[in-house]
Amino acid sequence: MAGATTPTPPGLSGPAVGEISPKTIKMAPKLAYRNLFHDRLSLVVTLVGIVFSLILVAVQCGLYIGSEQKIATVIDKTPADLWVVPFGTKSFDDPSLLTGREKYNILSTPGVENVQEMIVNFASWRKPGGGKKAFILVGLDTLRGGVEPWNIIEGSPAELKTPNSLAVDKSYLKDLGIDGLGAFAEVNGQRVQVTALTGGIRSFTTLPYGFTSLETARKLVNAAPEQATYQLVKLAPGADVEEVRQALIERMPDNEVLTHTEFRDRSLNYWMFNTAAGAALIAGAALGVIVGVVIVAQTLYSSTKDHLNEFATLRALGASASYIHAVILIQAVLSAIIGYIVGFTLTMLLINATKNSTLNIVMTPRLAIGLFLLTLGMCIFAAISAIFKVTRIDPAGVFSR
Repeated sequence: MAGATTPTPPGLSGPAVGEISPKTIKMAPKLAYRNLFHDRLSLVVTLVGIVFSLILVAVQCGLYIGSEQKIATVIDKTPADLWVVPFGTKSFDDPSLLTGREKYNILSTPGVENVQEMIVNFASWRKPGGGKKAFILVGLDTLRGGVEPWNIIEGSPAELKTPNSLAVDKSYLKDLGIDGLGAFAEVNGQRVQVTALTGGIRSFTTLPYGFTSLETARKLVNAAPEQATYQLVKLAPGADVEEVRQALIERMPDNEVLTHTEFRDRSLNYWMFNTAAGAALIAGAALGVIVGVVIVAQTLYSSTKDHLNEFATLRALGASASYIHAVILIQAVLSAIIGYIVGFTLTMLLINATKNSTLNIVMTPRLAIGLFLLTLGMCIFAAISAIFKVTRIDPAGVFSR
């Protein structure tokens, strides 16, 4: 009949096809919400996929960041403008002793204000109940105001100044075969006592750190009174780092002179890119992202596919493709937000449960933001995959059911 009009569904009238009115925009989130929560079982399956992938990626990335921190933990806590290291040193815990003449060459170099010495060496720990355990002995120049062990939870740094005193991390007590503060053991055949306990100082190699004074460390590793593994150089105010560095290289051609950042990066690169352990961590983090994307894409795609008839009905009633796309994208965003909240909460519970173990999973604000963006991106990617399926819907198919 002339002048007759075809009625349109509420919320879909007004603009021309392909356009979205303000009323339609308001209706899209409501429909997406109802669509998402109508089938609770499908929603649970979708959220389980998102949560599982989020925890997988979070743990792998957290382990990677935690490994970086463990590799550089002593370097980061040791202030130095320049490090004088034995030639060919690959990382901080790849130690060998300097000849012993370096300290005076350094102090006589213009631009140098002070120098600290450090002993780093592998040592053998004999457990009181029998058996041995290798560990990394770190001798610090505490008697002359040098850096002291940090995160001490029992005992005090002052007690480490007494001969044959050590500080070990509480998480390694079982590995070392001791009960705690005051325990005795043998290091390289010499009797020592644990006079301080630290919390959270772990090494990437899983070998415990043992901190002591420079003098005790020299005695335990049979080093000469003037020998050290590293010389930590502090520059005078206004001194040019490169000028002092070149002067030190000329004075000590058989050693390497590195900036703090260079030595840190060298240690990280060695363990992360030149060893199987680092490659496994990187591969694990990458695999976690890939598996996460696949899981989320599959679950959201299946969820959208289950509602194809509803979307076909909307198309048959005159809903524009843009409206359908908006509903699917809003569903994906809602899924991402809910999945992130649940997954992040479970991840933090897991991190809290392992904080006193040797498994070092780290969560940083940057990683938390990155995980949210990754979750959002995975869900949107999955939604786009579903959109391609919905776009090919034949609206007439709804009438043939």
